[in-house]
Amino acid sequence: MKIERSEKNDNLILSEITFEGKAYWGYGKEQLEKWRNDLTITQDYIENNETFKLIVDDEIIGYYSILKLENKIIKLDYLFLLPKFIGKGYGKFLMNHCIKKAKEINMKKIILDSDPNAELFYKSFGFKTYNQLKTSIENRFLPQMELDIE
Repeated sequence: MKIERSEKNDNLILSEITFEGKAYWGYGKEQLEKWRNDLTITQDYIENNETFKLIVDDEIIGYYSILKLENKIIKLDYLFLLPKFIGKGYGKFLMNHCIKKAKEINMKKIILDSDPNAELFYKSFGFKTYNQLKTSIENRFLPQMELDIE
């Protein structure tokens, strides 16, 4: 098991992981299609943002990406696994790598917009919910979360 910086030609597999990971939580094809642009990882995205892939037995099974913001804050923009690897410690491995990376580059805080189904996962790392962001789906809100890492 290893984490490496993603290459721009990883974009199709990362997009596939994103769609499969989102579908795991019960979102239908119609809803996923509405989110297609937001869930598609482009080569430009990988070239312009720090994106890391998790490789197990020569297969990319997950990834995360971070965006550097102002005031020593980074945003965890994506963190996804193939569904068959959820609940087996791989997400924790990715999240710990992200936190370590943030510390290495002297960041003070990590923020993210969580899927409601992943809120408890992030809370297990010490993230706190500071806002609920309304979405286009009726009665659905995204927990906006933060973790101080000083």
